[in-house]
Amino acid sequence: MLTYDIPLVPGPTHVPEPVRQVYLTDFGSADLEPEYVDLYAEVQDQLRTILGTKNKVAIMTGEGMIALWGALKSCVTPGDRVLAVSTGVFGHGIGEMAASIGAEVRWVEFGYDEVLESEAVEETIAEFKPKMVTAVHCETPSGTLNPVDRVGELVRDYEVPLYYVDAVASVAGTPVLVDDWRIDLCLIGTQKALSACPDLAGVAVSDRAWEVISAVDYAGYDALLPYKDALEKQWFPYTPAWASLSALHAACSLVLDQGLQEVYARHAQAATHCRHRAREMGVSLYPVNEAACSPTVTALEVPDTVEWQTLDRGLRDHGMAVAGSLGPLAGKVFRIGHMGSQADVSLVQRGMDVLAQVLDERSK
Repeated sequence: MLTYDIPLVPGPTHVPEPVRQVYLTDFGSADLEPEYVDLYAEVQDQLRTILGTKNKVAIMTGEGMIALWGALKSCVTPGDRVLAVSTGVFGHGIGEMAASIGAEVRWVEFGYDEVLESEAVEETIAEFKPKMVTAVHCETPSGTLNPVDRVGELVRDYEVPLYYVDAVASVAGTPVLVDDWRIDLCLIGTQKALSACPDLAGVAVSDRAWEVISAVDYAGYDALLPYKDALEKQWFPYTPAWASLSALHAACSLVLDQGLQEVYARHAQAATHCRHRAREMGVSLYPVNEAACSPTVTALEVPDTVEWQTLDRGLRDHGMAVAGSLGPLAGKVFRIGHMGSQADVSLVQRGMDVLAQVLDERSK
């Protein structure tokens, strides 16, 4: 399908009309015009508000993975110790990414249907003494939300130099408090709960992290160092995507105009409705309990009565798009994305009506 009548994929999400309209402007050269610099500063302030931080935010051209890779390569050198907290595909994968650039990685593994437990993380921090701890806030393949604030307390108590948090699927859908949680590198994407296109990513960088970044001095397309003084120097490392930044400004404005608490409540209501309807149908949540679930995505077990490919085909026949899962969960779990513009109870209700109809048809 080119477009979805019932879009419930956990990213990229439906892009609202005011955001899409921005791309129709014939922008000038961002390298030459002061208006681009002013816009960058304004979007940075919007993101600071959404992220609860005073830190500088590097806004990079590319999908969210450019932020994940760039933050690692800008801070980690061969032999550095990285502790990867893993409750799913992405948590484990970040550790693999760090290992690929030569880091000594130790994983603290939890079940994919669980969230992290701070006691096990604390034991490993105390014994391993890492340079960096990594964690994922919303583990989208599993539909879970990790208490990354608790790890932040441990990072502070044990004076770990860097705390790296993937908040791509949580930011603008549930509170993310970078400064309170002692996050040094908070990684975000634009295509999830912000409901913009998948063309920008960001990293909120603490002063501690900038010191490490300066010492490492990594040079590459995804390097963070050029962004340290980009606004002050009015110079960016490569041709900026003015249309994309303007669209992100529009997306952030939609969030902030509604109000963060109202946005979070809207996500919680959509998630609650989704899970209530699933229980009514006899479809099981994948996470071990509902308290572990993310307000931005619901992961459900594929019923025994139908294969995932068949279920997906049936939903698509009705114009509804959801997502399967990844890694060991592929074919076993499917995900409903009620994030960003899709955190809408009426939309979720339409989708769950279709799911009930398709499951009923397949059980006959």
